[in-house]
Amino acid sequence: MEFSHITVLALFCLAFVRTGAIPSGEDYWKYVWPNTPLPEAFSDLLLPYGKTNSLPIRVEELNQYSTLFFPHDLYPGKKIVLGNTQSVANMVRQFTEPRQGVTDSIWLENKERQSLDDFCNSPTAIGEHKHCVSSLESMIDHVISHFRTSKIKAISSTFDKNENQYVVEEVKKVGENAVMCHRLNFKKVVFNCHQVRETTAYVVSLAAPDGSKAKALTVCHHDTRGMNPELLYEALKVSPGTVSVCHFIGNKAAAWVPNYSVDRPCVI
Repeated sequence: MEFSHITVLALFCLAFVRTGAIPSGEDYWKYVWPNTPLPEAFSDLLLPYGKTNSLPIRVEELNQYSTLFFPHDLYPGKKIVLGNTQSVANMVRQFTEPRQGVTDSIWLENKERQSLDDFCNSPTAIGEHKHCVSSLESMIDHVISHFRTSKIKAISSTFDKNENQYVVEEVKKVGENAVMCHRLNFKKVVFNCHQVRETTAYVVSLAAPDGSKAKALTVCHHDTRGMNPELLYEALKVSPGTVSVCHFIGNKAAAWVPNYSVDRPCVI
């Protein structure tokens, strides 16, 4: 399936013109990746046009997005407590102006300060390319265009919203310079798909004290010059551009990476 995104879309539309059916985002997904289930992280994109829902990042989920650590903290047996930045939501509300560099790690928008359009049209962080998408079709087109192939896959987290203490069981590297698609914290369903240079994506297998398991999509930034200085100092007492920093990705996001046939175990 080495198509350009234009070719894929053209063939897809032609197939539905012949049948007279009305295509949907889910139809498009199945056309491009017929044997791949749609990740739960993207399910909001299947809502009817104009339909809104409650803000996607709930209070009990904030800790998924506010856990920062160093690469050397990713090893089997390491205990991790989610939410080590402690006051991310309050910290974001303290910003008096939209900040360049927020989007490359944690984005919890402040509706009193910045609109959805403001965010999508705001300057990018250092080394970042971003694109807002409001449909599954536009996301698929964007990521295929970026990678110039449909041989890609989306990987997401499976945190239990009621658990915040885990032990690392396994670390697998899944790709370099992944395209991350995050659901933005607005009622309108919009995802920010962005790629930040000099990053490595991992899937970290976690075990909770009650024996339940979680899968944590994790991104390590090796060039942190564009990261938010307040968040870095609150969590790790470091400044942007000094050391590599990793963070978990919550359930309302996924990483797009090349689709290798075999996952590669990697302990860093």
